[in-house]
Amino acid sequence: MFRTFFGDVRNYGLLRKGYIYQQRFSLVNVKLKWVKDRKLDGAVAGQKDLKAVEILVSIIASSSECCLPIYRLNPHRGQLGLPIDLKVSTFIRRYPTIFVETNFLDSGGTPVPSFGLSPQALKLHHEQVNILEHDQLELRDRLCRLLMLTRDRILPLQTIDQLKWDLGLPNDYPSSFVPNHPDRFSLVRLPDNRVGLKLLLWDDKLAVSEILKNASLQQDQEDIKNGTLAFPVSFTRGFGFRRKCMEWLKEWQKLPYTSPYTNASHLDPRTDESEKRVVGVFHELLHLTLHKQTERKNVSNLRKPLGLPQKFTKAFERHPGIFYLSNKSDTQTVILREAYNGRELIQKHPLVRVREKLANLLKKGLHDKSRGYTRDIDESNSDIESEMDEYDSDGFPIITKEGWGRGG
Repeated sequence: MFRTFFGDVRNYGLLRKGYIYQQRFSLVNVKLKWVKDRKLDGAVAGQKDLKAVEILVSIIASSSECCLPIYRLNPHRGQLGLPIDLKVSTFIRRYPTIFVETNFLDSGGTPVPSFGLSPQALKLHHEQVNILEHDQLELRDRLCRLLMLTRDRILPLQTIDQLKWDLGLPNDYPSSFVPNHPDRFSLVRLPDNRVGLKLLLWDDKLAVSEILKNASLQQDQEDIKNGTLAFPVSFTRGFGFRRKCMEWLKEWQKLPYTSPYTNASHLDPRTDESEKRVVGVFHELLHLTLHKQTERKNVSNLRKPLGLPQKFTKAFERHPGIFYLSNKSDTQTVILREAYNGRELIQKHPLVRVREKLANLLKKGLHDKSRGYTRDIDESNSDIESEMDEYDSDGFPIITKEGWGRGG
């Protein structure tokens, strides 16, 4: 019965192909105000630094001596997302509980800083590696589903690179992960001469969206039968809804749900039904991420591969009950509301738990520095920031745009 239910739900979109649905709902011009959610903002705080630190840890740990000179780390700054006026060395020195600095003399006798890892950081890195090895198939399926969302089952590596941390992929996934699954993935040369990742095998078992998986628990049987599945919705306290908006949302939720894994070329992009499909695509994409969130800019290159209409990211603003847009850390981050209870993820992947340990180690180093416990390290590096006495609710430093540029 379990198999029969999912077979029916998964394929209902194909069954609908036998008739033409009359798309009666044009795209309604509804504007909903943005309301700040401090708890969800807290779920974003510190993520940018955590991501940059984790990438650096991975790069250093992969070196033969687990230590690299700064000139070997500088070429990776593009992956770190650091402000243009912040040196990699300055950023690294902010976290003495993660990175250990040594120096060697170059041919001219000038000291060259090198960075290794603290025992605690190295231990956490090994935990991550063990999880990735243990959960290879789960990670493989996650990447398969991402490619299955696209029209041509292929994405440029540059596009995947923007999402690799969110998806939990190894930093060097093209060389360390992809070759382990030659039956599923292939690296190919794209017409524009870039390298892309192509899906070789479509798996119907994976082509079931989270909405469809949870239909029996979250949806009315009549809605399941009609294919008019609704998205879980919740709003920040203080969110005021006009009657017109509430009526529109109720009608919109009753529109047919089109699985993000099915062909949606029959949908008119000017209709609310098409917008519901767009919401469904991003609802699924965010479910594929570990933290159920990603920076808005990370999806900017996905319009054509996903077959989405122009200005597709407007769906985030038109549906604040499904998505929350956080402006924390000088960027916009899209968060899936249903995945959080306050600021806490409801279901945490093992990699998320390791990242939480790493974040706590980062904060410990920052607090120790503010109390002078690492003064011996600070005094040996004249270009490090001398003032770090303001912290946000997560314990991460509040740094102004001017402050990003201080130090060497």
